[in-house]
Amino acid sequence: MKIEDIIKNAGEQSLNGTRRGDTEEEIIFIQDYLKSARKIIIPTGNKEKVKGINHVLLQFGLPEAEQLPINTSAADLNRLPAITKAIMAVDQCKCDVVVARGRLGVPGSGSMLVITDNKGRILTATTSPPHVLHKKDLETVVGEEIEQALNRIRLKRIR
Repeated sequence: MKIEDIIKNAGEQSLNGTRRGDTEEEIIFIQDYLKSARKIIIPTGNKEKVKGINHVLLQFGLPEAEQLPINTSAADLNRLPAITKAIMAVDQCKCDVVVARGRLGVPGSGSMLVITDNKGRILTATTSPPHVLHKKDLETVVGEEIEQALNRIRLKRIR
C-alpha cells in the first residue's frame, strides 16, 4: 500500500464517521517507510544536532543522515518553525526522509523534532521544554527527541 492510499482511506473514514484512531496497519506502514529510507537529511548548520540524531538513528538500524547545510533562520519568523525547516529541506534536495528540529511555536514554547517523508508529510514528531528549563546540551536533547519520536511509532533500538 502507498502512503497516498493510507491518507485517502483515513480521510474517507473521517468523512463518513467511522474513523476510530490510528490503525496498526498505518503504524506499520510508517515503520516500514522509515526502515526503507536510503537518504535521510537534516536541514541545519549545527553539527551537534547532526551528531546527536545520527547516534540514535544508527542504534535503531536506520541509515546515517546527511547534513543539509542551509540557513534555516527564516523559519523562526513562521508560526511553525520546526515544520517550516522540514518543508524548506524537501524543497531544496531529493531525499526519502527529513529530520528537522526547531522551535515549537512562539518563543519560549520549547522545541519540536519532526520526521517527514519526501513531500513534507509528518510521520512522527516529539517536543521538549525550553532549554532554560531542561538545561541539557543540544547533542543530548536532540538524541532524546529523536528516540522519543521513533518510540512513538514503536520502533525499537537494535544496537
